[in-house]
Amino acid sequence: MTKSKPIAVVILAAGKGTRMKSKKPKVMHELLGLPMINWLLNTVEQLDPERVVVVVGKGMNDLIDTIKPHKYVIQNKQQGTGDALKAALPALKGFSGDVLVLLGDTPLIGVSTLRNLISTRNIDAVTGISVLGVKMQNPTGYGRLIMGRNNILKAIREEKDASAQEKQENIVNTGAFCLDSRRIERWLSNLNNKNAQGEYYITDIPELAALDKIKTRVVIASDVNEVMGCNTRIDLSKLEQAAQNKMREHFMMNGVIMQDPSSVYFHHDTQIGEGTLIEPNVYFSAGVKVGKNTHIKAFCHIDNTVIGDKTTIGPFARLRPGSEIGDDVRIGNFVEIKKSKIGDRSKISHLGYVGDCIMDSDVNFSCGAITVNYDGFQKHQTIIGKGVMVGSNVNLVAPVILDDGAFVAAGSTITTDVPADALSVERGRAEVRAGWAALYRKRKEKAKNNNKDKKKES
Repeated sequence: MTKSKPIAVVILAAGKGTRMKSKKPKVMHELLGLPMINWLLNTVEQLDPERVVVVVGKGMNDLIDTIKPHKYVIQNKQQGTGDALKAALPALKGFSGDVLVLLGDTPLIGVSTLRNLISTRNIDAVTGISVLGVKMQNPTGYGRLIMGRNNILKAIREEKDASAQEKQENIVNTGAFCLDSRRIERWLSNLNNKNAQGEYYITDIPELAALDKIKTRVVIASDVNEVMGCNTRIDLSKLEQAAQNKMREHFMMNGVIMQDPSSVYFHHDTQIGEGTLIEPNVYFSAGVKVGKNTHIKAFCHIDNTVIGDKTTIGPFARLRPGSEIGDDVRIGNFVEIKKSKIGDRSKISHLGYVGDCIMDSDVNFSCGAITVNYDGFQKHQTIIGKGVMVGSNVNLVAPVILDDGAFVAAGSTITTDVPADALSVERGRAEVRAGWAALYRKRKEKAKNNNKDKKKES
């Protein structure tokens, strides 16, 4: 095998997503909260390419912003993959080496597969192209790889142009190519659009190369999910599930325990520590980091939150953005935390709301207690010191400070600061009126009977 050469990557991403029924470019649709194009860019960056060029369509400004600092070129008219690659030629000027051509709507292709594609292109001096294929039991709708002897590709046929015999082939084109940069421009100039679509196909290049006695070799992808493309919302949902499964397997291989992995959903940036147990039906949104040996119970929704070690969350807990949960903390059922810091060993066991709060360690925040953080115009902060006991059904009306060791009696509505080690009780004075309930019921019954009599008279 000859020595590998510098790499340039061209990503074809000018698709409008018409079949997605969406106004945004196809490759801007998200998997695990990250646009498809970013999945592919993150992969190709691991190849340390000399340059990356993304082919976009007119008016795709959001896509252009997303791919920065990589270069882009505009395909003015969408006339096929060959035309798209031709649009990238000015950005490849002066480059000599291997040009990796990828489809932006095939986001899950792996770096090892791409390295194999590149090394196959460099297997000998007469191999100018390598193509990535995959075997499918039902290849309907895909272009077929028509194989010759010794793993040499004879041709690629789009299904609409394939003969009945060619349609029997089950090795399909994935759209990934590795090409010798020295010959690309000449091959592209010889393409024509005499086909069912009236487009210029990059898939015609292997036959042009054969006229120059240049071989095209095929690499077979081992996992069909890795080369799955996206044209519809149904395809997008399948890609989402494939990406979720990839994340689930990654975490389990690194010591995370999941009882029902298929019911746990991750964001692309989720971090989970070794030994953590995740029960069924848990959703991780953006920016979540969970420590080691923590227990996330069923039906929790966690968003932009950092959780420490040996902590228990849920079931049915909601952790909202800006929250920091310490070590050995207990957040119980039907508890909501928002933009708050919860200190080590503190407990918010059930039916509570904590918003815009700084809570120190060893606090007991009892059932039904809440921080009243919004006055209708602004949010205000509650500060709770070490070892504070907040009784059941307490309202802490912010801004308010409970100093270290303070006790707040159940049912209180606290509107003033509580000193250290003090007890605060803010309740209305109880009033008991003997016999009142019986008299009330009697009056109600009499009024009801009077109404009946009036109806009869009328």
